[in-house]
Amino acid sequence: MKLVLIGAPAAGKGTQARKLIAKYSLAYISTGDMLREEVAKGTELGKQVKSVMASGGLVSDEMIIAIVKERIKADDCKNGFILDGFPRTVVQAQKLDELIGGIDKAIYINAPDEVMLERITARETCPKCGASYNKISMPSKVKGICDVCGDELVQRKDDTLEAGKARLATFHSQSEPLVGYYEKQGRLFEVDGLKGADSVFSDIVAELGEKA
Repeated sequence: MKLVLIGAPAAGKGTQARKLIAKYSLAYISTGDMLREEVAKGTELGKQVKSVMASGGLVSDEMIIAIVKERIKADDCKNGFILDGFPRTVVQAQKLDELIGGIDKAIYINAPDEVMLERITARETCPKCGASYNKISMPSKVKGICDVCGDELVQRKDDTLEAGKARLATFHSQSEPLVGYYEKQGRLFEVDGLKGADSVFSDIVAELGEKA
């Protein structure tokens, strides 16, 4: 099963990805994580990525495709995978189709911008272990303290109101056209992002079936 997650920042893609991975034994492919890993390892590709990011540029489609192409060769992808953060544009989606012959389903978690902004500005993360929380929907047991390791929670720089608005604008201009792209292919499943995480997951499973 090859899945793509589409949704604005704070739509709940990460939460659903974790649930789907456990349900269907799929590999999780986050291009953002992979780019950071390449940079940390100091690979040739990582050096190129670091240089591009340092200059404020965007990583090219060719670089991203090269990373995804290598990643899907791994053993954990044999049963299928979930792509999060890629494709971001229709051009990338077309290149992905050329690479793997098409996905099985694009899951679009849809919710209004005002709700996304509320969620974005309410998010907190743990700088030590990486656990994430939301003051509205998923607060930590002790205010401002990580449930996992006890470290003090912080708000990421891109989780402010202004940054949130900019990220939503980018989503609408770059990534939202993916909805129409996959809809034309008959591979789109849209789910109401205003529902609770468990309800959203139940809807997705009902669409995909109980087995991968």
